[in-house]
Amino acid sequence: MFAFAVLIVILFAFYLFYKTKYFRSNREVEKKWLSAKSNIALGLFVFLFGVNHLIFISETTLTYLVAIVFIAYGAVFSWIGFKKYKHYLPFAIEEAKLYEAQK
Repeated sequence: MFAFAVLIVILFAFYLFYKTKYFRSNREVEKKWLSAKSNIALGLFVFLFGVNHLIFISETTLTYLVAIVFIAYGAVFSWIGFKKYKHYLPFAIEEAKLYEAQK
């Protein structure tokens, strides 16, 4: 249980970190790339939160239902974020190279 709690807190911290970097960035593609990374962190956060409730919280039908919804939503959100991350990574690298060349 302690490991789940630590992972949940770490993933939420990563989400806040990437969202802060997103708002501070001036480059368009980098913003989309950072948004994808924050989507992955948020999705994994919600997924692990659902797993934590499924395993350690009281066993009622409503708890199972909410946990399954969290797990499904987190998995989908992470998958979409991962696909966006893979898509924008080459463009973010190219944008960073162009930005460095302009300096």
